[in-house]
Amino acid sequence: MLLNLIDRAPRRVWLLVCLACIAALGFGLYLQHVVGLEPCPMCIVQRYALVLIAIVAGAISASGKKSLQITGVLLVLLFAGFGAFVAARQSFLQWYPPEVATCGRDLYGMIETFPLKRAIPMIFRGGGDCTVVDWTFLGGSIANWSFVCFAAIIGLALVFLARKFGRR
Repeated sequence: MLLNLIDRAPRRVWLLVCLACIAALGFGLYLQHVVGLEPCPMCIVQRYALVLIAIVAGAISASGKKSLQITGVLLVLLFAGFGAFVAARQSFLQWYPPEVATCGRDLYGMIETFPLKRAIPMIFRGGGDCTVVDWTFLGGSIANWSFVCFAAIIGLALVFLARKFGRR
């Protein structure tokens, strides 16, 4: 069914990816502002990846140009790969916590304390406690589920590229 949808309505598929990313971001904001979970720097980086994927997937769905679609899918692969890497790293830290947890200060504290030129690299360096599992669903942490979502997006992008290049 998915392969048929990719062939017949690829723009709808990318619109669904965009909406799924927005839903995941909304759920993250719900967990932060309603449930009270404070995101760590690795979670924030994963949110950035979701935002970028949502923007590119939205652009793919809005454009009928094949060249823009291919370029967009390659960008989605890049951003989803980066998000999957960060989610996998955080999952690893949760499964095998180091003696001293160092994954970064919170984003807002860094920006208020340091100039933006120094704060941006600190986000990627980390320092808060990314090893804590505050929430689970079916035995998986937020980082585990985030990795699954990024991997699904990567798989979809690869199938899309294979179908596009397979027809030539």
